[in-house]
Amino acid sequence: MFKRLAMQLIPVIDLQAGQVVHAVRGERRSYRPLRSSTLVQGCEPVAVARALIGATGSEVLYVAELDAILHGRRQPEPLRHLLAALPQIVLWLDAGFEDAVAAQALLAQLDPSEAGRVRPVFGSESLRDRTALEQLRDFPDAILSLDRRGATPLDRAGCWDLPESWPATLIAMALDRVGSGLGPDLELIAGLRRRAPGARLVGAGGLRDAADRRAAAVAGAGAWLVASALHEGRLAGLEALAG
Repeated sequence: MFKRLAMQLIPVIDLQAGQVVHAVRGERRSYRPLRSSTLVQGCEPVAVARALIGATGSEVLYVAELDAILHGRRQPEPLRHLLAALPQIVLWLDAGFEDAVAAQALLAQLDPSEAGRVRPVFGSESLRDRTALEQLRDFPDAILSLDRRGATPLDRAGCWDLPESWPATLIAMALDRVGSGLGPDLELIAGLRRRAPGARLVGAGGLRDAADRRAAAVAGAGAWLVASALHEGRLAGLEALAG
């Protein structure tokens, strides 16, 4: 009997100046507040997050803090609001962490009872150096995002060349495909699956519809970060798994 592959959808919100912005091809400086969505009106973070979670059934929400990624301005207040409003949700947080110390410093500014629901995402574009990558071994909930634009890795720390230092959860971030409608980079997923056969592999960028979702699962992705296809009504959260 044919077994249908299930792949988790993890909804994404990109935050800038306290608003949810629409991501297009990873050109972050040109992102604008979310204006068009079949799921929600406006760009208020909690409202958008609730709509995306409702559409996918996910227990995980990915948050990209663009003020932190672009300018180093980490702001705990929006995170506090999300955590308080979404008590059953785990936040995967990319705030441009250059090392584990930076992540721990931000977590220390949150309510201790809620900080445990935040998993730091360390982007290869942000990690300072190889030492910072190796320190992730001491951060049990660490997620490594292997970032690239086109065929070019964004990688100050040399993360792409050190699979022995990768944590158990990896994101394959194709920034040029984010919000593009170009489809997922299946070769990227398959290549990382061969290099890290035991990892939880999460794709990001380009997912358009159910056919893409099936193809990504076959290539080796267990989950996918998604926003645009949900807002545009092209992708439903059927078969969503617990986060």
